[in-house]
Amino acid sequence: QMAESNHLSHDWDLPAGEALLQDVFGIVMDELVRKGTDASEKVCEWKEPEELKKLLDLELRSHGEKQEQILDRCRTIMQYSVKTCHPRFFNQLFSGLDHHALAGRIITETLNTSQYTYEIAPVFVLMEEEVLKKLRALVGWSSGDGVFCPGGSISNMYALNLARYRRYPDCKRRGLRALPPLAIFTTQESHYSLQKGAAFLGMGTDSIRLVKADERGKMIPEDLEKQINQAEAEGAVPLFVNATAGTTVLGAFDPLEAIAEVCQQHGLWLHVDAAWGGSVLLSQTHRHLLDGIKRADSVSWNPHKLLATGLQCSALLLRDTSNLLKECHGAQATYLFQQDKFYDVSLDTGDKVIQCGRRVDCLKLWLMWKAVGGSVLEQRVDWAFTLTRYLVEKIKLRKGFELVMEPEYVNVCFWYVPPSLRGQQDSADYCKKLAKVAPVLKERMVKKGSMMVGYQPHRTLPNFFRLILGNPALRTADLDFFLDELEQLGQDL
Repeated sequence: QMAESNHLSHDWDLPAGEALLQDVFGIVMDELVRKGTDASEKVCEWKEPEELKKLLDLELRSHGEKQEQILDRCRTIMQYSVKTCHPRFFNQLFSGLDHHALAGRIITETLNTSQYTYEIAPVFVLMEEEVLKKLRALVGWSSGDGVFCPGGSISNMYALNLARYRRYPDCKRRGLRALPPLAIFTTQESHYSLQKGAAFLGMGTDSIRLVKADERGKMIPEDLEKQINQAEAEGAVPLFVNATAGTTVLGAFDPLEAIAEVCQQHGLWLHVDAAWGGSVLLSQTHRHLLDGIKRADSVSWNPHKLLATGLQCSALLLRDTSNLLKECHGAQATYLFQQDKFYDVSLDTGDKVIQCGRRVDCLKLWLMWKAVGGSVLEQRVDWAFTLTRYLVEKIKLRKGFELVMEPEYVNVCFWYVPPSLRGQQDSADYCKKLAKVAPVLKERMVKKGSMMVGYQPHRTLPNFFRLILGNPALRTADLDFFLDELEQLGQDL
């Protein structure tokens, strides 16, 4: 026993550990919470991979290092990481820092529990149910089910798996032998996780049938009807329609009411991928964009995007009240889900999911909501729309900036046309030249560290920028800066 305590005291110095944490929190406050959200600081400190490897000294060795060196390493990690909370970070569908949500994430990490049983996560089992109930109510359901998933892609895969199980419960036991060829319907504007999900679940990407979208990126319900009939004629069984509320690039909302009508007529599972657009349900002004969502069978919604809870916070919501999640995924592990426990075993929600260990993702959203209230979250959503209008009007008045289309949401898609290409629209290689502009500007802004914004080609359109207005701390001055900076970076092109 004596030898053991000596060994532990040498390695397990509690006061030193606490001092380390205090110091690390100090650096986090300094480098990330303050500097990382300060518009006068850089968004990123670009280094080429080989140089970055040297700076980080990544190799793991047999001997440990002194606390000062570890703190230096923490600082270095923060210094060379991208500051996604920065007001000039427009690159992804997530951005910004909510202090209450971050507090929730810190508590979650420190408690280090798994969401599978009431036994080890009593607070979070009850909290998750309450948060999911609130999200379901915003969809328009007074009952149902749900679970937090590790990202919207997994939520979409869950929906696909549940739809298949509901139609063919035998496939849980017998696998693909129990299934005819199935047909899944979505548009090419939808998220690529549907392709991955179809492959992962053994349905194959060939089972996906692409429904036409109009020029604004919205599904055409008449073509959905046509594709369903065609699939049947070819001997496939229509199973699942994926409608998108807030597409990744254009921010389009599929017409849910009309799609729900088609699904009802054909008895198909309707899933709404509202990973990006779901948070609009909080806004009385803009929630009409999701009219008809309450007719869905399942909904994906990522509060870590527009609501800025921090990664990850991805809910899968179900209208089902028959315990489909548990029937589809349950494996009744006797060492976790004993049926003779001293409390109500229906509180052990872990058998609803395909994971065993599952991180707590509800606290950051719950704590933020408790702190600011639904009314402030609504104001934040409305503010993002207001900023979008502001930016669009500025772009229209500005030489060399051209909108791809009027945005429906907070995705602003546009080209920057440098001086040398203006008035050249009719020349044969105009599109080819225009396509080279965004990648050059992206490289310049990243190497300067002034801002980050994404670009992509889309259908037949050459590379254009997609600016996302999701950070609740954004002000009009940040958008003015963005336009000026882009112009400055591209004036010699």
